Amino acid sequence: MTFKQDVFDEFGILITSEQEYLFNLYFKELIAYNEHTNLTRITDEVEVFYKHFFDSLTMLKVIDLNKVNTICDMGAGAGFPSIPLKIIFPHLKVTIIDSLQKRINFLKLLCDRLNILNIELIHDRIENYAAHNLHKFDIVTARALGNLQLIFELGLPMTKVNGHFIAYKSNQYVEELESSKNALKELKSSIEEIKEFTLPLNYGNRSLIKVRKNAQVSGYPRSYAMMIKKPL
Repeated sequence: MTFKQDVFDEFGILITSEQEYLFNLYFKELIAYNEHTNLTRITDEVEVFYKHFFDSLTMLKVIDLNKVNTICDMGAGAGFPSIPLKIIFPHLKVTIIDSLQKRINFLKLLCDRLNILNIELIHDRIENYAAHNLHKFDIVTARALGNLQLIFELGLPMTKVNGHFIAYKSNQYVEELESSKNALKELKSSIEEIKEFTLPLNYGNRSLIKVRKNAQVSGYPRSYAMMIKKPL
């Protein structure tokens, strides 16, 4: 497997032997836990390293995490993208929100096994947490969580003014983005960059949508029922 070389070629990052050990341990813990609790359908080692770990690191295509302190990962599931990013950038203060206790249980175990510090695991609905943690994070991110209209309303209120919301998407985002224009307007935010790319080994097309928050708006996020009933 050429994961280490591909990370260097793509991002200019030389993975240390300690980081390599942590990624290997992450894989082993994920597969072992997945045997009794469904966390991912991807279990092949090479696929996990590229479709989960490498894919998580692609955020580096649109932002320099050396200049970022706080990051919130909405609905991280088994820890993507924030845990791979934390392995490479240990200075990051990471908050993960997930509504499923089984995922939080896995992440607690994982952080303990990998000896990861400065990470907060929140078992709650995102809109509940967001309502009490406004304009708090340099970056808020979501990977495979939901449509852009919804995740913009969930994530942008937690983002600091002049901070960024970064959405991981497939290349089938155009219609979603068109439908989310009013949400961006209401939330005083704007598209700063869209990066399309292909994962190594022909593992699929991906896109990153980078949104800048220009001002804080009160009243958001609304209740989940309201977001579904009357999308922005």
